[in-house]
Amino acid sequence: MSHIVLLGDSIFDNESYVSNGHSVIEHLNQLLPSDWRATLLAVDGAISDSVLLQTERLPSDATQLVLSVGGNDALRIASSLFASRSADVREALGLLRQVVARFCHQYSQVLDRLSGTGLPLTVCTIYDSVPNLGEAELAGLAVFNDIITRECFKRRANLIDLRLLCDAHEDYSEISPIEPSHQGGLKIAKAIVRRVVRGDADSTTMICHD
Repeated sequence: MSHIVLLGDSIFDNESYVSNGHSVIEHLNQLLPSDWRATLLAVDGAISDSVLLQTERLPSDATQLVLSVGGNDALRIASSLFASRSADVREALGLLRQVVARFCHQYSQVLDRLSGTGLPLTVCTIYDSVPNLGEAELAGLAVFNDIITRECFKRRANLIDLRLLCDAHEDYSEISPIEPSHQGGLKIAKAIVRRVVRGDADSTTMICHD
């Protein structure tokens, strides 16, 4: 039996935010063929370095790994970065580069650990169609997503681009607009099935290695 393991944050661990619907893991287990199953190790609120703890609980029969993390790292950095003042745009961009360097290091460690298992790995970008997201936040997320895609491609991992996938207001929870709704979770689960189970590539997924 093939066994998908979901690691990361509340993009996958979103049960608390879909009181009138299904979570990503529930959608996924309903969509998977009978000879596949999925396990949730992702934890709401996780940041990149805490995923290393999740890897210690990987099931021995895992056959596929899917990771979605980085959004909470971005929130933490934004809270401190936006409190800073700079004299000009050039200085502000330099400050941004400095503060995301730690995320780059931590995210790289996570991908190294997951790649070291020898299991096929799929990673997700951070979505950016969250309702009421400001221009500054969008600019910041672009930097985080550049790191994610760069580190993904360096390791020839596969990619699901949540920026293209979760592009509607209804994809986000009414309880917390930064979490996937029932509809958003279904989109994510379907993308995992397309990429991981069927090996398909479309406008929201990229196959870098099989």
